[in-house]
Amino acid sequence: MKYFSLNRQSPIVDFKEATILGQAPDKGLYFPEHIPVHATNFIDQLKNSSKEEIAFRVMEPFVGDEIPDDELYRIVCETVNFSFPLKWIHSTIASLELYHGPTFAFKDVGARFMSRCLSYFYKNQSNKITILVATSGDTGGAVANGFLGVEGIEVVILYPSGKVSPVQELQLTTCGENITALEVDGSFDDCQAMVKMAFADKDINDRMQLCSANSINVARWLSQQIYYFLAYQQWEGQTAPVISVPSGNFGNLCAAIMAYKTGLPVKHFIAACNVNDAVPAYLQTGMFSSKPTTATISNAMDVGNPSNFVRILEIMNQDYSSFSSLVSGYTISDETTIQTIREVYQQNNYLLDPHGAVAYAALHQYQQIHTDTKGYIVETADPVKFPDAIKTAIGSEPLIPLAAMELFTKEKRSIPLKNEYASFKDYLLSR
Repeated sequence: MKYFSLNRQSPIVDFKEATILGQAPDKGLYFPEHIPVHATNFIDQLKNSSKEEIAFRVMEPFVGDEIPDDELYRIVCETVNFSFPLKWIHSTIASLELYHGPTFAFKDVGARFMSRCLSYFYKNQSNKITILVATSGDTGGAVANGFLGVEGIEVVILYPSGKVSPVQELQLTTCGENITALEVDGSFDDCQAMVKMAFADKDINDRMQLCSANSINVARWLSQQIYYFLAYQQWEGQTAPVISVPSGNFGNLCAAIMAYKTGLPVKHFIAACNVNDAVPAYLQTGMFSSKPTTATISNAMDVGNPSNFVRILEIMNQDYSSFSSLVSGYTISDETTIQTIREVYQQNNYLLDPHGAVAYAALHQYQQIHTDTKGYIVETADPVKFPDAIKTAIGSEPLIPLAAMELFTKEKRSIPLKNEYASFKDYLLSR
C-alpha cells in the first residue's frame, strides 16, 4: 500500500515512511492510494474468527509488505490483548466498551499498534525518534503508556492546562523515563497548532527526527477500524447497526467510515458532538467553517477544527450528498449530557461517561425519527476519568478501578509552557 498527501504536493510513500513522518512535508495528511475491499467470506466468518485473526486481516492490506506477516500478527496480538465487549443498555441501544485497556480509553488500540510498528521499524536504528503529540484528554495517556520504555523513542506530550480530568492528567504526567508532559496555557487547538508548526519547522527537523502520534498518523488512525469489526462480530441485530461515534478530532469516525468502505456492514453513522460542532454544522449547510474551541464536560471532544475531517471528505470523494446521506450530525449540550447520564443510570443501571452520553443522546434523538433502527454507541472512556460530571449527574463519584488507584500515589511531573510557538520551539531545540 502506498500513501499520498491530501495536499498533493509531497512524494508518495509507503506505510513505513507515512508512519514515521506522521505528517507529509507539505503539511497534508497521508491517505491510502486505494481503499481495499475485504472478501465477502471474511465478513461472513467474523463470528467464528478470533479477535487476533480479525485484527490481522483488517490491517494487512494497509501495511502491505512493510512488516512481515508474522511480525504484524505479533503486533496486532499485543494491540488487542484486552476485551472489547458490546453490551446492550436496552433493547435498541448497545454500548461498545473500549475502555478495558491499560489507560481506560479507546485510544489504547491506536497507540499500542503505532508504538509497536515504530519499535519494529527502529529496532536496528542508532538515531532516536521524537514523538510529538497534542492531547485533549485520552490520547496523552494512551501514547504515554504505549511508548513507555520503548528504546530509541522519546515522547513529548502537549496538553491544555486545567482542561483534562485528574485521571487523564495523572496518566500522562506520571510516567517519567522517555515521556515528557508540557502543560500549555491554552486550548487543545493551541497545542495541536504548535505540534503542526513544529513538523513544518526546518530548524527543528534539521536537528530532530519527528513523528506524530495523534490520529493524523496513519498507524493510529487506521488501526481504529479493528474494534468496529469486533463489534460487528458481537452484533445480534437482523440488520446492520447504526453507529453513534462521539467525535472531536474525527479520527474515530473516520476509521469507522473507512471500515464501512472496506466492507463492514453499517446502516448509518452519527457524528455525535458537543457544542464544538463544526461538522454537524457542515452537514446542515454544506459549508465547513472551523470554530473557536469551547470547553465542555466531554473535554476530549473539545476541538473546533478537526484534523481528520479532510480524510472523511476524501473517503467520500468530496461528495456532500453521499456524505450527508451516510452520516447525521448532532450537537449535544452539557445539560443534555448530564441529564442523559442520570436517566440511563436510573432507568438501565448503566453508567455512561460524558463522551458516551453525547453519543447516546444523539442516537436516541435519531431513533425518535427512525423508530425501526437499532444501533450502538462507542463508549470511549471509563467514567472514572470524569468524577465531577458523574457526581453532578448521579450524586456520587464513580468507583475507581484497582488499576487506576495506583495513579493517585504518583507525583505529577509537567513542564509549564506559554501558549506561544517560540517557547515550544526553544524547548525542543534545547533538549
